[in-house]
Amino acid sequence: MGDLDEKTISSRNIYDGKIIKVRLDKVLLRDGKESYREIVEMTSKGAVAIVPLVDDKVYFVKQYRKSLGKALLEIPAGRVDAGEEPADSARRELTEEIGFWPNELQQIAFFYSSPGFSDEVIYLYLARDLVKHEADRDEGEYLEIQSFPLSEALKMILSGEIEDGKTITGLLLASYFLSNIK
Repeated sequence: MGDLDEKTISSRNIYDGKIIKVRLDKVLLRDGKESYREIVEMTSKGAVAIVPLVDDKVYFVKQYRKSLGKALLEIPAGRVDAGEEPADSARRELTEEIGFWPNELQQIAFFYSSPGFSDEVIYLYLARDLVKHEADRDEGEYLEIQSFPLSEALKMILSGEIEDGKTITGLLLASYFLSNIK
């Protein structure tokens, strides 16, 4: 056991849902004390988020998020389905959400969205050379498609118009990546 590791004493499932499971772990801390950890486990192999660029415009979806009680402006994203590779999920999500197929898709990062309580990993992609394709949305998914120049989208982070973590991360990394390949 490493210096920072916590030893699991017991583990109990609390909830089994369609997209998440929740468990309660009793752990032994470094100082010998016991504590509890509430862990959210994703039922999928992860999620994807895509920064889709057409010329200098980034395409977004605006959708209502019940957990926050408001609509957020986000880059297209979704779960990695069983038997699917993350890149295939990214292509599928782009087609479903904004009606584009990427001829060029490059993974620019992966990260844990909320490691303090969840095992969710997000694979982040930059999509370019997009070809119009018929959108095929999931049932019950209501989205509004918007696009902004990348420079304006970056300013929207600073002004608070873009609040979603994966979107902020995606835009900043895409901007960094694009400025370093020229």
